[in-house]
Amino acid sequence: MAVSIYSLLNEGESRQDTGVAAFFSEENFNKLKGIMHTRKVDVHGFLFQEGESAEYMYYVRKGRVKLTKTTDTGNKITLYLHHAGDMFGHITPFQPSVQAFSAEVIEAAEFGVIEQGELEKLLLANGDLAIEFMRWMGAMYRMTQTKFRDLLLYGKPGALCSLLIRMSNSYGIKRDNQITINYKATNMDLAEMIGATRESVNRMLSDMRKAEVLEISNGTIVIKNMDYLRNTCRCEQCPIEICRV
Repeated sequence: MAVSIYSLLNEGESRQDTGVAAFFSEENFNKLKGIMHTRKVDVHGFLFQEGESAEYMYYVRKGRVKLTKTTDTGNKITLYLHHAGDMFGHITPFQPSVQAFSAEVIEAAEFGVIEQGELEKLLLANGDLAIEFMRWMGAMYRMTQTKFRDLLLYGKPGALCSLLIRMSNSYGIKRDNQITINYKATNMDLAEMIGATRESVNRMLSDMRKAEVLEISNGTIVIKNMDYLRNTCRCEQCPIEICRV
């Protein structure tokens, strides 16, 4: 779901930051950084697998990682693409939990890792930080809910349009009333993000090109008609922190 922010951007300006720091005061975010230890992972390495015990949070310092969910039929759906400035992990403070997703590094990455016990001590000692952390967790849960809603309620065309809006919010650059998505994803990548086949994504993108909704050049998507995307997925104007990949 998209929020109408592109009209606020100057020509050539990228999307505003939607990373974890947006939810915390500078002082409290520095406290979180203070309990992080460093971990580096090469491309195609896994941080964790779905169903494993969740004992750590991960702050992305550099690189990219995708979070995937496996369906009952064995298909894999990519629900998140995290990059520098994001934090993720399925910790539920003060109780045991398991990872709801698998995390695969798709670009060599460095993480700040937060151990659950250290996080719990920090939250107990800092009430204002605990409130900010709860606000961030609430936003992450809401983001997951809206993505599943898109997948289930509006069919594959709606899910694809919602994905393109989210990608424009995360990676978009506005030029001449168009938005260039500064992230190259194959049609197979897009298919995994909406639980579709590559062939169906090919057809939907072809239809949108014919309708002059978008154009694709050398793998880069340029959105020309944002209203079409919003109408197809019944956009509810969610905040930018929610409407992202």
